[in-house]
Amino acid sequence: MHGMILTELRNYVKTKLGDQAWSDLLAKAGMGPKLYVPFEAYPDKDVVTLVTTASEMTGLPVPVILEDFGEYLVPYLLSKYQDLIPPDWRTLDVIEHAENEIHTAVRKLNAGADPPQLVCKRLGPNELLLTYSSHRQMCDVAKGISKGLAKEYKEQIDISESSCMQKGDPTCVLSIKLVN
Repeated sequence: MHGMILTELRNYVKTKLGDQAWSDLLAKAGMGPKLYVPFEAYPDKDVVTLVTTASEMTGLPVPVILEDFGEYLVPYLLSKYQDLIPPDWRTLDVIEHAENEIHTAVRKLNAGADPPQLVCKRLGPNELLLTYSSHRQMCDVAKGISKGLAKEYKEQIDISESSCMQKGDPTCVLSIKLVN
């Protein structure tokens, strides 16, 4: 897992639950004090352990936490990759071009980065089909990022899922439609 995701997870936990929550989460997860650096790679099990423990601590299901975290990530991601995002793009444009513009740059700049593979098919001006593939099976983060983008661009979207890796499908397929 890329360190940027883990540092943002720390920021998310502190924002949602307070400054002490990160230390409490690490302790409850049996991980002791940990410092994540944005441009390093870490074992995927770290994020799995942290999110699973956060679920136990809060009573929220893991998918809910991951989706909320994805939404939380959006302002950071838009700021970090603003040079790759033309000013006239909106929600569906960013999602449609994330693989070619952003994930390609991430892979080139960060040797340890392994973002999911995203394949988009634009079905019309207000709809696209997103096929998500990753050994991490964290499509809930992609749903949250999609919702966060819509929030940032003051748009409303509807997301439906026709297949999901967490249910044994080979990929996650999301239909994302603008509704406003």
